[in-house]
Amino acid sequence: MKRHIIPAFYAVFLTLTATLFLTACCNKKEQAESEPIPPAPDYADNSQWYIQDRNAAVDVFYIISTETGDYTTADGQVCHYADTRNDTIRAYMQSEMTGVDDLLCGDLNYFSPYYRQCTLESFADEALANERMKMPMEDVRRSFDYYVKNKNNGRPFILMGFSQGAMAVIELLKQMSDEVYSRMVAAYVFGWRITDSDLAQTSHIRPALDSADLGVTICYNSVRSVDCEIPLISGGNRIAINPANWHTDATPATITTPLSPDTLTIALDTISKLLVVDGYSREDYILPLIGREGNYHCLEISLYQSFLKRNIALRAERYVTSAQKTTTTH
Repeated sequence: MKRHIIPAFYAVFLTLTATLFLTACCNKKEQAESEPIPPAPDYADNSQWYIQDRNAAVDVFYIISTETGDYTTADGQVCHYADTRNDTIRAYMQSEMTGVDDLLCGDLNYFSPYYRQCTLESFADEALANERMKMPMEDVRRSFDYYVKNKNNGRPFILMGFSQGAMAVIELLKQMSDEVYSRMVAAYVFGWRITDSDLAQTSHIRPALDSADLGVTICYNSVRSVDCEIPLISGGNRIAINPANWHTDATPATITTPLSPDTLTIALDTISKLLVVDGYSREDYILPLIGREGNYHCLEISLYQSFLKRNIALRAERYVTSAQKTTTTH
């Protein structure tokens, strides 16, 4: 039997979330009590970053997904935010950082900040998630501002995030200045929704229409069928493209992937904006608390890794070439 290959960060994520779901709890009474808050990351401290500087012309700024569950602090309190100085928590976060770098970034520079992400249990209730996301979003905003002023050195960049990290990408696009946006090659929103409200708040979210357009946002959410949607994650999404063929219509793509021994058919449902995956034969992993069978949220990067890696390189090269031509003509 052909061995299934799953990226290390994905395997760690499965183990972490399953363990935390069984051992941690978060009830309404606990939410009402005063809760411990980890210290804010200082982004002038390099220990609060995972960086791979390859002297490339283009950067990737990646924001990780939820790698933290509720945990008990030394004084016995339940904490709902990642402590970016806790070695155990950092290990899970760094596993995703290194995994995504290995899968997608190639020769590009890579910057990924540690941040006080809210825990998986926070997403059991949408109102609770919205409240708790304020702190993580502020951390990410500060990290991106520091990156732009102190680490980017005026280079073009690719903005990228998965799940909770994708939420942060959307918020950064809303707050980004026009000058910074002019250097954005593209934004990749893996596994989250972009709503009418998001679109109304900024002109910086422009849907990708093909494999090589620039300054655009790539977004998709994968399911076995449209009734496998998780509304909190993809309900009301307005932007979608098929990363297997870079079509925005229902044209199907046939692919093979190390994650499955089968040939898969990937097609975009243009009404729901969901990416329908047919033929995936591995046993479904169901995300704790909010997951459902047939929803492939945890595969959004792994399933399309070869297509995404080529596309990131293509858009980066096209941006650099376009900028060089503009400089020459002036």
